[in-house]
Amino acid sequence: MNKKVGISGNYAVAYAVKMADVDMIAAYPITPQTTIVEKLSEFVANGELDASYMNVESEHSAISACIGASLTGARVFTATSSQGLALMHEILFMASALRTPIVMANVNRALSAPLNIWNDHSDAMAQRDSGWIQLWARSAQESFDDTIEAFKIAEETRLPVMVNLDGYIVSHMYEPVELPDEEDVRKFIPSRPLENRVSIKNAHAVGVVGPPEYYYEMKYQAIDAIERSRHKVKEIENDFNRRFGKNYREIEAYGMEDAEAALILMGSIFGSAKEIANDLRGKGRKVGVVSLRVFRPFPAQELREALDGVKAVGVVDRATTPGGSGNPLYTEIATALYGMPERPAIQGFVAGLGGRDMREDDFRLMYSATEKAAREGAGRCIYVGLRE
Repeated sequence: MNKKVGISGNYAVAYAVKMADVDMIAAYPITPQTTIVEKLSEFVANGELDASYMNVESEHSAISACIGASLTGARVFTATSSQGLALMHEILFMASALRTPIVMANVNRALSAPLNIWNDHSDAMAQRDSGWIQLWARSAQESFDDTIEAFKIAEETRLPVMVNLDGYIVSHMYEPVELPDEEDVRKFIPSRPLENRVSIKNAHAVGVVGPPEYYYEMKYQAIDAIERSRHKVKEIENDFNRRFGKNYREIEAYGMEDAEAALILMGSIFGSAKEIANDLRGKGRKVGVVSLRVFRPFPAQELREALDGVKAVGVVDRATTPGGSGNPLYTEIATALYGMPERPAIQGFVAGLGGRDMREDDFRLMYSATEKAAREGAGRCIYVGLRE
């Protein structure tokens, strides 16, 4: 029988990892992720989880240990944030290219400098080309559910999966979370040894040198794998929905039936955007909002379908690309919509950097600017809430 408990987003991730019956956890503390690995250490110490718990000396070591353990066939997990994710950078590419099904929670936090422990999306966006599948949770419940899904996605695609949750706003907020029976979770992701690719009984070569004669083809295999994973992600999501009574999709469209202007965003601000959309729709304005739950592989086709007939979209970035022609999410949206017969105008916004509060007036400004873009065409990127 399912039970509902009041827990934080971080604890929700830890409970999901426990129910997934992982074999190895690589733990290194960093704010605001630390309570995930603290809770897991409690589960291991109490005998609630039979897993190897490795206290490592850095995040670089954590992800390296995960690769090694995963290659032996173990189910592995780690968690990090911000500078910790940045320290993993070189190893993230190895994890995807070596096809290791690692699950990692990334509690989104701004990158330095200046030193900042609050939430934005700069850490995950800086790693978007590393070949990892990326899921984005908007609540404690989604943090739990996405982590459960992530293990099945990782093991069936042989790719690492990053579950992103907004620091403090999701990670430390206590909410009612419905926890399914552990037995049902084990049926969804049964505990079974994965392929041991470093056994002396198997003739596998791992981490070899890739000279020009071979590198291109070997790298393309990982590129092709994440492209093909989109079908498996959808299949597993549908299976999860069916088993646990959910209705998750790669994107969630709200108020889009007759919308002429819409905001596109990721993470916990979806709820605020919906509230303001409801208020504006009550005043006769045809606005909507689209939230991306999957960022890699990017759901371009689903997005095009959701935006059919929309005159303008406002893309809300919580990270920047200095010197680029557009910020991370904006660039993805522009590429995905290129070639649409009736391509909407695309207005860019940057908001909420370093944990800056996003207020009602900020959302109203973004909706108004997007409606203006529908009439007059998009203007330059607007830095919402930036003090002069």
